[in-house]
Amino acid sequence: MQTAASLNLDVEQPGGQPGDMAEGPNLARARKAESAAAATPAPAQPAEVPVRRIAAWLRVTLPKLLTTMLSLGLFVAFWYFATKYKWDFYIRFTNIPSPGEVLDNLAALAHSDKFYNNMYVSVRRILLGFGIATVFGVALGLLVGQYRAARALLFPVFETLRPIPAIAWVPMAIMLWPSNETSIVFITFLGSFFPILLNTIHGVNSVDPVLLRAARCLGATEFRLLRQVVLPASLPHIFTGLAIGMGVAWVSLIAAEMISGQYGIGYFTWEAYSLIEYADIAIGMIVIGVLGLLCSGGIRLLGNLLMPWMANSTHGGQK
Repeated sequence: MQTAASLNLDVEQPGGQPGDMAEGPNLARARKAESAAAATPAPAQPAEVPVRRIAAWLRVTLPKLLTTMLSLGLFVAFWYFATKYKWDFYIRFTNIPSPGEVLDNLAALAHSDKFYNNMYVSVRRILLGFGIATVFGVALGLLVGQYRAARALLFPVFETLRPIPAIAWVPMAIMLWPSNETSIVFITFLGSFFPILLNTIHGVNSVDPVLLRAARCLGATEFRLLRQVVLPASLPHIFTGLAIGMGVAWVSLIAAEMISGQYGIGYFTWEAYSLIEYADIAIGMIVIGVLGLLCSGGIRLLGNLLMPWMANSTHGGQK
């Protein structure tokens, strides 16, 4: 006959209190569960999650920011001392404006509508020329890289025109296009078109043939093959071409504005040289660098959004 202890029942003790089930296995398991629960840390509160993310972001970003500030600070310090003491050791700093003079002129130009209009005109030309080059460069690069007939027909022409510098097209562009504005946009287009085209072709040639055969076996049409297989696989090379093309586009634009422009940051810089406004020359160069940096940063940001798997990757054993 089973006892109360063997049935794990609470037995009323003479004092009216439940029995201490020391011998009961259920009570032992309950005590172990309570001990484990007490040892387990409580889950993080919702408010702690953003704080941890911000802290992790700061740990990654702050070293880069400090390194960037140190690099720029050393450059400005070299510029300051070279102009202050008029260093002349083959490279002459006798006529170079100091950082203070540049800053004073920049403060004066901050209230000039003409200065902002020059920046607006240059950015508009870059966006037009580079945008058209991106559309044609990627589209033609996909065709030339994917189909032999297109390569045989178009590639010899591209290879013949590619070595011609964009600045050499300025006289021809003035004769080709009805307005000076269109000519400058055309020069900008030429500067960025060929890097985008060649990198797109290289990207298409790098696509794994197994992917193409698999897509065709699954019934993909040529258009879907280009859009869903070839284009995504070529994106890393395409964005490399876009970054290179943006740099060449700015070089071509500034040269064209200096030669035949009436507006733009290149024309502003050349006009400052003609008027012996040395501080304005430095301002024009700095503005060109900042605008080019912003454009290249926009391309990298877009590339990280379209290719998240490439955002955090390292190459060549970089630490």
